[in-house]
Amino acid sequence: MFHQNNMQLAIRIPSSPAQDSPQNIQVDQSDKNGSYPHAEYIFNYSKKLEEDLHMFGMKIKQHEDNIKFLKTQKNKLDESILDLQVILGKYHSSGTPVGENEVHSHSQNDEETMEQIMRQEKSAASIICKLSTHHGLQAYNLMLTKDVLGIVARLGKVDDDNLSRLLSEYLGMETMLAIVCRTYEGVKVLETYDKEGCINKSLGLHGLGASIGRNLDGRFLVICLEHLRPYAGDFIANDPQRRLDLLKPRLPNGECPPGFLGFAVNMINIDSTHLFCLAANGYGLRETLFYSLFSRLQVYKTRADMLQALPCISDGAVSLDGGMIKATGVFCLGNQEDVQLRFPKASMKSSLPENYIESERQIKELKWKKEKMIEDIRREQALLDNTKVNFDRKKAEFLKFLTESSSYAAQQQLSAKPERLTPR
Repeated sequence: MFHQNNMQLAIRIPSSPAQDSPQNIQVDQSDKNGSYPHAEYIFNYSKKLEEDLHMFGMKIKQHEDNIKFLKTQKNKLDESILDLQVILGKYHSSGTPVGENEVHSHSQNDEETMEQIMRQEKSAASIICKLSTHHGLQAYNLMLTKDVLGIVARLGKVDDDNLSRLLSEYLGMETMLAIVCRTYEGVKVLETYDKEGCINKSLGLHGLGASIGRNLDGRFLVICLEHLRPYAGDFIANDPQRRLDLLKPRLPNGECPPGFLGFAVNMINIDSTHLFCLAANGYGLRETLFYSLFSRLQVYKTRADMLQALPCISDGAVSLDGGMIKATGVFCLGNQEDVQLRFPKASMKSSLPENYIESERQIKELKWKKEKMIEDIRREQALLDNTKVNFDRKKAEFLKFLTESSSYAAQQQLSAKPERLTPR
């Protein structure tokens, strides 16, 4: 005969999911029909735990998606605020730290910039400026200079005198004195050569300089707009200065670096007549000349901010307290130069857009939205952290239940095996 093994298994199955994980329940294995009354309950409770885990997992994903969306919206608000601040010329607050090497001087106007150019008596730029001073605008109708747009130092203005010194120092005297022509034809007439390839001192800018008592000596730069590679992106919407819509630098966490004030190319104020259709291809000065000179040069409030943002700097950077990075891996150290020739300071009237008051209101509104967005991000983060804790607890409960229920199933299987028949 077969003898049934009457075993008592110590597994407890909770009557509700709110109870602790299963530990001890008395299960009688002497069911006459060989069925297991608690197997279905184990299956249902296991399914319930799986559903709870799935629910917590979905909540975690939902909170993560919400945080990602909110951070994206916050970054857009940051960009909009920066764009408006650049338009209004708010490059730094009145409490901006001043480096001990900073050179203090009064703001330079256009007449003083002209005077500084004229002091470079043997330069090509001084010859061009002297022509405009003595002969007025008619000088630019001459065959020699009709294609000359001007001198780099006079083609842009900067709202802040400290920033003007920094950008002028970054470019250097030679570039600040460069002559800007619209076409290559205008470049060719500035200097001619004889059959041996030597400069003909009686023609071109050399001959013109000699005729007005300014002999041209040494090399000089001439920038041809039609040969420059222009900026190919979009412009900031509704900006009367047509500033370039450049992508803001981002740290690995997706945030804009602290102290980032904008791009140098967008901090140059340009006369309205120079914003459109200067080159044959229809481009203006910002997307040709100044984009070629500054590219994506970044401006920061302090040197510490600039150095912290090194991973985000690709085309150099300057800081308002005198820091300067000329290019990736090229640092300018030492005392800040006392730059005499610099961009003139823009007048308040010319530097402010017509919708100044409306732009101020928009900045305040955007900052308010940003604060609300930060609060929402913090709230979502707290909910995410709490949900992750609940998920981990439920996961631990589920794993413990699986371990104990599998042990129960194994004992059930052993108890169900019939004893071997002993032959008589």
